[in-house]
Amino acid sequence: MKYCNNPYERLRLKTIEVKIGDIALGGNNPIRIQSMTTTDTMDTEGTVQQSLRMAASGAEYVRITAPSIKEAENLRVIKDRLRALGCNVPLIADIHFTPNAAEVAARIVEKVRVNPGNYADKKKFAQIDYTDQSYQNELQRIHDRFAPLVKICKEYGTAMRIGTNHGSLSDRILSRYGDTPLGMVESAMEFLRICELYNYDQVVLSMKASNPQVMVQAYRLLCAKMIENGKLYPMHLGVTEAGEGEDGRVKSAQGIAALLMDGIGDTVRVSLTEEPEYESPVAKFLVDMYASADAKKFDIPEGLVPELMYDPLAFARRDTHTVVNMGNHNVPRVVADYSTKAPDYAALADCGYTYVEASDKYNLAEMAADFIYTGSEMPAISLPGAIKRIADAELWQLLRDKVSVFPMWATPAAFAAAAITHETLNFVQVDVQDLQALQGLDLRHAALVVPAEGSGAGHAWRYAACALGGMGVSAPVVLTTSLPTEFAFYNDDHLPEAYRLTTEAKQQLFLAGISGAQFVDGLADGMMVSPGNLITNRTTFGIFQASRLRITKTEYISCPSCGRTLFDLQETTARIRKRTEHLKGIKIGIMGCIVNGPGEMADADYGYVGVGVDKIALYRGQTVVHKGVKTAEAVDRLIDLIVGDGNWIDAP
Repeated sequence: MKYCNNPYERLRLKTIEVKIGDIALGGNNPIRIQSMTTTDTMDTEGTVQQSLRMAASGAEYVRITAPSIKEAENLRVIKDRLRALGCNVPLIADIHFTPNAAEVAARIVEKVRVNPGNYADKKKFAQIDYTDQSYQNELQRIHDRFAPLVKICKEYGTAMRIGTNHGSLSDRILSRYGDTPLGMVESAMEFLRICELYNYDQVVLSMKASNPQVMVQAYRLLCAKMIENGKLYPMHLGVTEAGEGEDGRVKSAQGIAALLMDGIGDTVRVSLTEEPEYESPVAKFLVDMYASADAKKFDIPEGLVPELMYDPLAFARRDTHTVVNMGNHNVPRVVADYSTKAPDYAALADCGYTYVEASDKYNLAEMAADFIYTGSEMPAISLPGAIKRIADAELWQLLRDKVSVFPMWATPAAFAAAAITHETLNFVQVDVQDLQALQGLDLRHAALVVPAEGSGAGHAWRYAACALGGMGVSAPVVLTTSLPTEFAFYNDDHLPEAYRLTTEAKQQLFLAGISGAQFVDGLADGMMVSPGNLITNRTTFGIFQASRLRITKTEYISCPSCGRTLFDLQETTARIRKRTEHLKGIKIGIMGCIVNGPGEMADADYGYVGVGVDKIALYRGQTVVHKGVKTAEAVDRLIDLIVGDGNWIDAP
């Protein structure tokens, strides 16, 4: 199924235009940036001031929760106050369980967001056997509940987002389609068909999930369905419950940029467990990265356009053979590049190996690089035995020890001409424009190192993976690129200093943004970023973790907070992280309220969910274990639950 214009070039999908106040999206409009308030909607001044800060940081739309009629009615007060202060940012009402609140809000604000999983259904995690007739009866019930809002939106010129969340699919959808991207798409389509029944097309669609793999597949499937139907509605991109700090940024960049690379997306919201004014600069960086001329620099070799050698709608690792510890079903590998600077003890600590002088041994971190590339120089210190060394082939040929060091061949021709090669693992650099040079080579003991630079790197790497598949080459692939220090496509000098991204944050977003699609689609087996340092090592492991391909730390599925949140989400997330961040492989969901709680953390091992004032529910998977726990005791009770299940280890 066609889901984008060209998988090897960013050609934006042309969607219909939707007018949201004075700022339209879709069509020929630029990709818009938005965020959501975290204040209590009844706190008018607090919400107004936060909205002003969000607008100052780049938000072109501001979303505000309206959980009941009283909050919906207060949106008028908030809107009037903002307009009086000269802020004309369009407002979006966020609705989940309350159709009557949506109908009030639609008469006030420029756009309403409804969640089809919550708007007309209640989630009980029940499996229901439907006949065709009984399912049709359910669709009629949804029509009767939803049609009044459609009519109001059409009358008042109010736009709508039908926002599917992976975690809040209804029991009805789950019973018929399962917990799948198809279920997410059909959940939205049921509501969209009702809109079309009334000739209302001012609709935006979204397919959010906390797992970037699921999120990317769902959006692509949605695009394929719309292309098939002949009408493309604008799309709102986001990885929901992405979390905080660099983990949240890397996960968001991976999912969002993978779609921007495909030309998908008309508005972006980055969901971070932080103050909302810090979200917009992150979203803007990703949008600018793929809107830049640099994103179009990859030139497809003339006459050599391969078919897609993978299914973009379902995850599977690229079919490769095993070479030592690479390829096939092995986890993706991290190569620390110290070819331009000889590694010292500090450098080794950056890539996960801390030297302890007293014992003359190295301590290994969970995020310890697998290989270290030292180029044409001999390291001045002894390297830890656990890290495998790579040297330039010219030096390797002079070494007495040709077994424990692996050669890096500069070109396929150099590898082919060599009198002797490593008997188990050779790294062969190959330019994307020169892949044909691999034809006829014996690559049973080789891993290919494919360089690409700039915002167009993702397209180049995707092209390489597909071309190699078409050639029948099954050698593992290591992506390699250099870490920029300047980003000409992005300028935040106009922003207040507090909202400007640090160089480190930009670098992390850039690396996750150019490589995310490769790992979400299972196309690569490793990554080497130059220069090797703490940022490149940590970010690479973060990319693998977000792809669910290599787990090296605790994963936190935490929502960004909103007016429904029932506790201090940032403070609570920090407390839980402090006590559990050493639990490798454990996934903990931290949800401010019940709206997406049990569902969005469906694949979490444990959950911490606000269910009332000073009341927390603790979950094991999707099952409530403790209800009504006082907030002051809840973190301790969560730890007790993990300990009781035998999943606790003491921090080192």
